[in-house]
Amino acid sequence: MTITPTAIPDVCVITPRVREDTRGYFIETYSEQRYRDAGIACAFVQDNESCSMKGVLRGFHYQRPPFAQAKLVRVLRGAVLDVAVDIRRGSPTFGQHVAACLSAENKQQLFIPHGFAHGFLVLEDNTIFSYKCDDYYSPQHECGIRWDDPTLAVQWPRLDVAFVLSAKDERQPFLSDAVLFEC
Repeated sequence: MTITPTAIPDVCVITPRVREDTRGYFIETYSEQRYRDAGIACAFVQDNESCSMKGVLRGFHYQRPPFAQAKLVRVLRGAVLDVAVDIRRGSPTFGQHVAACLSAENKQQLFIPHGFAHGFLVLEDNTIFSYKCDDYYSPQHECGIRWDDPTLAVQWPRLDVAFVLSAKDERQPFLSDAVLFEC
């Protein structure tokens, strides 16, 4: 696998080694030892999966301590624009974001550490999105930030369909009013 740092060093794109032949392909999607050797030392405890239509926008979501979650995300079918926002007050990259196009075709993963809000826009119908988390879901610790907060300046691509958000995501606070992480 190849680990590529992003503009925010704690977030990285992981490109697995793909072995292809006439039968299809094989990839190792996770190895605790290899990821630990690459600086991703998480004990993942929960896997989640969603299936969404083109235009669905999920996020920005995170959990506050003591149930903060690091995530390792990937797409099994379709494509998304995946975005991680640094919400660590005092961080030199606070309020900045990184985005990566993850698809079944490129087989890339994004590692999102604690202290980041996470969201994605579905670019193809019937996209299956999968992620590993290093802590369990805790509804009492769930938080979010508006997907269209102008201070974040996320450049969501224009699609030929309208964005579809949950009622919860439509009501999330702006970054200035959100519960944040302290560095």
